[in-house]
Amino acid sequence: MKKHNFSAGPSILPQEVLLKASEAVIDYNNSGLSLIEISHRSKDFVDIMENARALALELLGLEGKGYKALFLQGGASTQFLMVALNLLEKRAGYLNSGSWAAKAIKEAKIYDDIYEVASSKDANYNYIPKGYDIPTDYDYFHCTSNNTIFGTQMKAFPNSPIPMVCDMSSDIFSRTLDFTKFDIIYAGAQKNMGPSGTTLVVIKEDVLGAVSRKIPSMMDYKVHIDKGSMFNTPPVFPIYTSMLTLEWLKGLGGIAAIEKENEKKATLMYSEIDLNPLFKGFAAKEDRSLMNATFTLENDNLKDTFETMLKEAGISAVNGHRSVGGYRASMYNALPLDSVKVLVEVMSELESKA
Repeated sequence: MKKHNFSAGPSILPQEVLLKASEAVIDYNNSGLSLIEISHRSKDFVDIMENARALALELLGLEGKGYKALFLQGGASTQFLMVALNLLEKRAGYLNSGSWAAKAIKEAKIYDDIYEVASSKDANYNYIPKGYDIPTDYDYFHCTSNNTIFGTQMKAFPNSPIPMVCDMSSDIFSRTLDFTKFDIIYAGAQKNMGPSGTTLVVIKEDVLGAVSRKIPSMMDYKVHIDKGSMFNTPPVFPIYTSMLTLEWLKGLGGIAAIEKENEKKATLMYSEIDLNPLFKGFAAKEDRSLMNATFTLENDNLKDTFETMLKEAGISAVNGHRSVGGYRASMYNALPLDSVKVLVEVMSELESKA
């Protein structure tokens, strides 16, 4: 039976990417060696790294605009610390819009004074704060574009008077934006790029070099830029798979093309949530995520029936996070519209049985 994978992460990847990646693990480029056996200093892997970095900048429209792309280890959570180490001199402003934003704030507070410019914690993060001011004398402003757990997404970004840093872990490459508004973008691979194990960091170079502290080499963006993202042994397989995914996305027509598909999926999903009296959406309607639809079942007595129907339809990983409960349908780039149709059909069928 075909499985419909709504996992929040590690998430679904394009089938053609999985096939190419699996072949490379056995024999890369007819070399007689596995991709995960070859030297990261070999021409084969250097070409992979350079292509992956170039594709990231090309798809984001940042080529020739003073940005560098890095593929680093440690997951996006390591970037909570790296951002502060590299940019924070006195004080920074953070938008607290969800669990991961709160964790970023916690890590940055280790070093200096952190100010929450706004927060939606009061409503269990079911909306995106708006109408806040960003102090002009701070070192940087940090925001999280999409909140995976709560299903909220920033639909617009402020014109920040100071460098703007954005955690785009769960919606990178999913929608068109003016990416030049951001000085640093970071994103864990395991949503829209590849398997877990690497994090994409895109940096405008002129934002660096403003702090007086000594930065450990492994945590210094300048070191990684100077070494072409090869300061230490990189996570070869996640980077290769991310490169394949970016090639796949480019072949579809880039971010503008996939955004249209993502909008179709989200429209279908939210229409069912709103029209079906058995379900209720969690996130404020104006802030609903294109990537993660969160919703609850109004009648708990139907829970077992609904989940049996989900299983029988081959629908996987729609349980909500414990912070919200209910259900979460993660609709990342590689999830086909047909999978959303199957989920919506099950929800509709449940209504007819109730």
